[in-house]
Amino acid sequence: MIKFENITKIYNTGGVVTEVLRDIDFEIDKGEFVAIIGPSGSGKSTIMNILGALDRPTSGKYFLDSKDVSTLSDEELALIRSQQIGFVFQSFNLLPRSTVLRNVTLPFLYNRQVAKQARLEKAKIALQSVGLEEDRWTHLSNELSGGQMQRVAIARALVNNPNIILADEPTGNLDSKTGQVVLKTFQELHSNFGHTIILITHDKYVAEHANRIIEIKDGQILSDKKIK
Repeated sequence: MIKFENITKIYNTGGVVTEVLRDIDFEIDKGEFVAIIGPSGSGKSTIMNILGALDRPTSGKYFLDSKDVSTLSDEELALIRSQQIGFVFQSFNLLPRSTVLRNVTLPFLYNRQVAKQARLEKAKIALQSVGLEEDRWTHLSNELSGGQMQRVAIARALVNNPNIILADEPTGNLDSKTGQVVLKTFQELHSNFGHTIILITHDKYVAEHANRIIEIKDGQILSDKKIK
């Protein structure tokens, strides 16, 4: 499904050239649960941005379903982000004064072909899949606990049935007990529904919930191993 081929990323800021990624190569198959781990400044966030079609490599190729994403126009990249990738962020990125159902249906703003009732049904299915209690669906998102908000964010990422779930430090703003619930949710989505999940983290404990760990340091891959 995913192939990075000699991916390099260089930033030039005020005449200062920084090579953030150096000839990165890896492949991720459909249905894998992969953690990309590294310390701050390792390049893992840059990998996430390229994977999510939010940034382009300086050189090299990124293939998604055999299509070279690195050559696409901004409009084509936006289409990939809206239809093929579901994003889960550390800070949840929910609308605080909107209901849970409203937040989960937000991705349909970019897909008007889905009727309103169908949007609601898809949102309910997504919320059921992440185990959020039905009595919470009409609550405003700012009335929820941190763990509940992150499950809403995961449901929002799922609602368009994307090929990939890309999660950036999804437990970073949660206590350890709540974080464990969220990680279990990802594991269940992988084992029960076969979702392809890529988890970006600096935390070894979080990474060990995946089935494969790619470790990044100084813009290069240190190791790539299956653990389950």
